[in-house]
Amino acid sequence: MRIAGTLVMGIVALVLPPLGVYFFWLAFRTPNLSRKQAARRLHLFEHGLAEVGGNGEVSVFRWDSLTALQEITERYANGVYVGTTYVYTLHREDGTKLKLTEFYAEPERWGPALQQEITRTQLPGLLTGLEQGRTLTYGTVSVNQSGVATPKGSLTWAEIEKVEISQGMLVLRKPGKKLPWAQVQVKRIPNLFLLLALIDHLRYGDLHQNT
Repeated sequence: MRIAGTLVMGIVALVLPPLGVYFFWLAFRTPNLSRKQAARRLHLFEHGLAEVGGNGEVSVFRWDSLTALQEITERYANGVYVGTTYVYTLHREDGTKLKLTEFYAEPERWGPALQQEITRTQLPGLLTGLEQGRTLTYGTVSVNQSGVATPKGSLTWAEIEKVEISQGMLVLRKPGKKLPWAQVQVKRIPNLFLLLALIDHLRYGDLHQNT
């Protein structure tokens, strides 16, 4: 098993030379899986992630071009919490898609980690684009220096009092209004953390801030 593990890491190293120093590794779900399933691994690197399949095939996704959708669902039975399911669907520019779930241990760690790495690598270039007048679209939400647009309509940043995540929804609120102005399902928003970071920069006028 040690030799097999070394071979897998060797394959990853060969496939990922530009991804930099290996800094985070999460794997396995339960020892009761078949040997093929138990061989699957998820590796997070400085510049991207790699998923090693049960047959040893390696799927590589770079942070700087990765799009991720997340769906996190808390499950209850008779009002009692029984667990949380995690589904992250990753999209590469060439159309390749990969679905990651709680099959991999500690999704509450690797899920936010991959969203944060996407944000870290993509945010600076997008801020430059906004400064140049671009409009950026994430699902049904579009943002630019003037404001935000959803299927509900559009508002300037000055017209928005609060932006929050509540019960699986991105909620936009206007001053003095009890009901939300707009709500968008989080699971429909690509690169959620990145969009939230962009909104923060746009609302508080710090497009030049270092990230």
